[in-house]
Amino acid sequence: MLTTHSSISPCALTTQPPDSHRSLHAHPTSDHMWYMQNGLQLNPDKSEALLVGTSQQLKQARPAVASVTIAGVDLPVNEQMKVLGVVLDQRLTFEKHATTVVKSCNYHAQAIRYIRHLLTLDLAQTLACSLILSRIDYCNALLHGSPASTINKLQRVQNNAARVILQSTRRSDAKPLLRSLHWLPIKQRIVYKTTVLTFKVRTTAIPAYLSCHLQTRHSSRHLRSSGTLLLSRSSSRTDFSIVRH
Repeated sequence: MLTTHSSISPCALTTQPPDSHRSLHAHPTSDHMWYMQNGLQLNPDKSEALLVGTSQQLKQARPAVASVTIAGVDLPVNEQMKVLGVVLDQRLTFEKHATTVVKSCNYHAQAIRYIRHLLTLDLAQTLACSLILSRIDYCNALLHGSPASTINKLQRVQNNAARVILQSTRRSDAKPLLRSLHWLPIKQRIVYKTTVLTFKVRTTAIPAYLSCHLQTRHSSRHLRSSGTLLLSRSSSRTDFSIVRH
């Protein structure tokens, strides 16, 4: 994966590290074409490279792929990359992104705790929504399917924010607090965001780059689920012939 300060373009790993190394060095031409087709200017000096794959693929590729040559500039391969405020890691678990969000939210939660006795409930809830929940919800659709450890990190932050707003003890049960504030838990917030986005794309066909990937599932046999509106999961193939679902 190659990214600059303003855009991102995909690369991938091969199953064979030596071939991957050669392919990544042969890829700049297609990278230039991708940027030109999208009206962007490639700036190698502000670009970063990130290898994304499974644990086995990364283990095989790290010794062979130490850098990527783009437009005559050698770019070091990083272990993480920040794009539009989202921290990407090599396995796309978003663990480091969650850690960054947790650190920022805990800072604001602690600040609200200091002045909570001076605020009304409505004002405290407004502060929490603007300073904490907004950070938790930012690009949270990317966390769909993330490991439970990543979701639990963010859930603990939301639980802490609810205790601060309602001036409860640190050991109090957070579930009734979330219900009283009408806050969906983190996992449900992610599902809600993904569902709303899917519904909007299905009904308006906007944006086109997402609408083209939503295909209605058609069963070859008559099943009880045939009358249910389902979407098909189409497989994709990278430039290096790796099938992705």
